Amino acid sequence: MTESKKELHQPLGGNEMPRFGGPATFMRLPAKSIDDPLDVGIIGVPLDIGASNRPGARFGPREIRDESRMLRPFNVSTGADPFNSLSIADIGDVPINTFNLQKSVQIIEKHYDAVVAAGITPVSIGGDHTIVLPILRALSKKHGPIGVVHVDAHADVNDHMFGERIAHGTPFRRAMEEGLLDGNRVVQIGLRGTGYSPDEYQWSRDQGFRVVQAEECWYKSLAPLMAEVREQVSGGPVYISFDIDGLDPAFAPGTGTAEVGGLTVHQGLEIVRGCRGLDVIGCDLVEVSPPYDTTKNTSVVGANLLYEMLCVLPGVKYSGAGAK
Repeated sequence: MTESKKELHQPLGGNEMPRFGGPATFMRLPAKSIDDPLDVGIIGVPLDIGASNRPGARFGPREIRDESRMLRPFNVSTGADPFNSLSIADIGDVPINTFNLQKSVQIIEKHYDAVVAAGITPVSIGGDHTIVLPILRALSKKHGPIGVVHVDAHADVNDHMFGERIAHGTPFRRAMEEGLLDGNRVVQIGLRGTGYSPDEYQWSRDQGFRVVQAEECWYKSLAPLMAEVREQVSGGPVYISFDIDGLDPAFAPGTGTAEVGGLTVHQGLEIVRGCRGLDVIGCDLVEVSPPYDTTKNTSVVGANLLYEMLCVLPGVKYSGAGAK
């Protein structure tokens, strides 16, 4: 994945520039473009016109980048050393059409087509969950059907919302219908809340998805679950899609469709760290709505989860006491 000609970029350190200064990029990394030789690109997708309840996820990429300024390059807990392993930079935002969802979906797909063609692994900051559909469309053109580790309070497999077939509650149904997913290698974790029928998650199960409801996760470590997940989704390309509302609103209140009884931050870390060793071809963190959390804690959590995703990408080296 890494080539000798690619420069290993480092986040700007706190002793070089105060944490509240420096570039407004993810972890204060260099700002680059798709044309630069990179292994991994951080991409913002400031879209929230696919959201059905509280708006504001369009501000997620900017605030998550801002709150990533405290992150340091080496993962002491796991031994992951992403910035000395891969060429990683922030490659900016997708210029969505803020007045037209359908056009925005087309713009996002075309943008990610270019990212994939450049050989860059996309690590995306949402934006609402609509964005995962055009991203998967672009990735599947190269990789074929994809396995997914999907963390969310909601299955996002509605057939339509207000008569529209594309919105933040429909992407995984559309992706399955379009042949973008390998249904037997899809796991949905953290689903919960009220619904409209006893069969709320049956469509997912009928496609071969493993559905892990939030109640199955209460009061326990998710390390054993992730051992099972790795076995199920291995053997092909995998995408990680993490809706922040998968976490309980006690930990992440700044989101558009909060549901009580969710995962803890610790379990979120276990899920992402549990993806180590998989052929991860891309990932996202979506549905952070900064206006609904004046403490900015939701964005802090989102930034940390994105960093953990960088740490489990193929090609990342591990060393030190935390390495296992």
